[in-house]
Amino acid sequence: MSIGIPGEIAQSLHPYLVTRAADAVVAFLRTDLVNYVAGCRSLEENRIMRGLAALLVAGGILFAVYHYYFQKMPTTDQGTAPTQAISLVSVREDLLLIAHAESGYIGQNGHCVSLDELISSGAFAMSHPAPDGYAYSIACSGTSDFSVTARHAPAAAGSPIRYPTLAIDQSMDVHEVN
Repeated sequence: MSIGIPGEIAQSLHPYLVTRAADAVVAFLRTDLVNYVAGCRSLEENRIMRGLAALLVAGGILFAVYHYYFQKMPTTDQGTAPTQAISLVSVREDLLLIAHAESGYIGQNGHCVSLDELISSGAFAMSHPAPDGYAYSIACSGTSDFSVTARHAPAAAGSPIRYPTLAIDQSMDVHEVN
């Protein structure tokens, strides 16, 4: 910017300003002040926009990682949803507890009994209801052979969720029954 009389500079920049010298000095100073303030505000807005853009990109990356994690989450049984894992682990644990109680009852009394008889005799205490709608039953064959089964009602037609039927026998091996 060239050095000159403030009135002349103001008139060259703003031809519609009043030509009095005092007004020209005020207009000249005001124009510089407005340009400075406007420049500072745009830099501040740039920083804010950059921060918002960085936040948006970070949110997108976090969403992608979250989505990928749940798509690749392992399941306990083929064809079941990842959210069923907790219920199926609990069912397996209950089957083991029931089978151990039945095996202990057979060792003391010499014969196999149903689940209701096992509970009423005090050999087994069911401290909580069966998880996720499963029901347990004991099938006896002979005096020492038994099978404990956990069944669930079939899933609704067209549902992607599958409820496996699990069983355990005197070998204490939990397996899926087809």
